Amino acid sequence: MSDEFSVESVYAELLGRAPENKMEPRLAPLRRAMDILGEPNKAFPIIHVTGTNGKTSTARMIEAGLRAHGLSTGRYTSPHLSKVTERISIDGEPVSDETFVRIWDEIRPYLEIVDNELTAEGQPRLTYFECLTILGFAVFADQPVNVAVIEVGLGGITDATNVGDGLVSVITPISLDHTDLLGDTTEDIAHEKAGIIKPGGFLVSAAQPVDAAQVLLEKAKEVGVPFRFEGVEFGVESRTVAVGGQMVTIQGLADRYEDLLVPLHGAHQAENAAVAVAALEAFFGADKPLNPEVLQEAFAAVTSPGRLEVLRTAPTIVVDAAHNPEGIRVSAEALQEAFSFSKLVVVLGILQEKDAEEILRQLKDSLEDVPAEFCFTQSNSPRAIPAEELGELALDLGFGEDLVHTAEKLDDALEWAVERAESNDDLAGGVLVTGSITLVAEARILLGKSEA
Repeated sequence: MSDEFSVESVYAELLGRAPENKMEPRLAPLRRAMDILGEPNKAFPIIHVTGTNGKTSTARMIEAGLRAHGLSTGRYTSPHLSKVTERISIDGEPVSDETFVRIWDEIRPYLEIVDNELTAEGQPRLTYFECLTILGFAVFADQPVNVAVIEVGLGGITDATNVGDGLVSVITPISLDHTDLLGDTTEDIAHEKAGIIKPGGFLVSAAQPVDAAQVLLEKAKEVGVPFRFEGVEFGVESRTVAVGGQMVTIQGLADRYEDLLVPLHGAHQAENAAVAVAALEAFFGADKPLNPEVLQEAFAAVTSPGRLEVLRTAPTIVVDAAHNPEGIRVSAEALQEAFSFSKLVVVLGILQEKDAEEILRQLKDSLEDVPAEFCFTQSNSPRAIPAEELGELALDLGFGEDLVHTAEKLDDALEWAVERAESNDDLAGGVLVTGSITLVAEARILLGKSEA
């Protein structure tokens, strides 16, 4: 294949467009593109997933459940960890380079039509995320897949993915993140997320703050769809820590499913599993129980790269893409439950649009019972907060001066962290790399995980 048509060249072309964090709140250009392309967004049923945290893990669990039932799947998630093709998965694997390039090549002339129309109207041309979303729909229609699990990029109502109508709309826990774009309260954010609830669909929601739940409930009633909430109609009945994860018993919509091995850590992953079970039941007809053996098989195979993922042992290095205060809180809790570290060294990097002060405050509170040291660093992203700045902010917030270290480069930060984790004679020290997804992605590559 010539260089001219490589995934890298397509990715470079996409990056030349407005970046991901400069989202355009609009759907008209997406509808126009779908129209010109022959409506690939209507070629398969969709399970649409939004929420603040847990979207990708939940989408992966739903996908595993569909595949265990013998269906071919498309999964669209973001952002990617090491390669853009991870965002568009077919049957659990990133789309092949060949298909990614071929479909891009086929749709490019049509996207140019939309770009030209937008430019003529004085509007920005299709953004990076809009183009990738159109490409995802086109790849899934080309396969064709039996069902697609589509994760919202940001918000819901005007997110590019909302050009698809979910047969099931799944809403994972809502908390404060992207407040500059989505609103300052969980109620405001819920209004955005509720945009994916469509007539003819079915709402499955995680347990939510009261104000957010109210918004989702009203929207479901307004469009006349059934709704089921975790903690009311379904939920985690019990869970125990197990080797490599946890054993979970879930009360679903149609049945009770006992002792499912979920190979992911933390209460939040058990809750994501319950939401995934309810979404699968809703998809297959809410009153029909799922086959417990099929569900066992589905969950046993679930992975969620970059989510409390162990990359190395001796000392144990865990990476976790917790990029907002609530994410940090559940990660810290899960980490203490799953690993008995005598000492923890945290390597943290944060992007500029995030609430760094609140993330650091949450980190300090969550780890107050753990002997911990902190190394503040930065990813290669131009949006990364400088390491020194994070270090200073931590000191201002009362982190002990002797516990704070800074390193501009991640490899230096990791080297320092490993050394500090090993300084305990009991060999039970651990390293947690967290904060931005870009930092976790770089850590995975540095530690030899090139595939997600």
